[in-house]
Amino acid sequence: MTEFKKSARITGATRTKLGADLKKKYEKGASIRALAGSIGRSYGFVHGVLGEPGVSLRARGGATRTKKH
Repeated sequence: MTEFKKSARITGATRTKLGADLKKKYEKGASIRALAGSIGRSYGFVHGVLGEPGVSLRARGGATRTKKH
């Protein structure tokens, strides 16, 4: 995936294509942090871009603990 400069604005068709690419990878199981690292941008940026095409974000955290009886 293409790496973008931190300060560069990503708009228009480039942002739409990036959102679609990130959506595919996220829906296959990639984390937001992993996606952010792969393009050289922040977690918040990727979170925002994923929200634009209406991606349903996964809940935070890993496996939940079960109460032992």
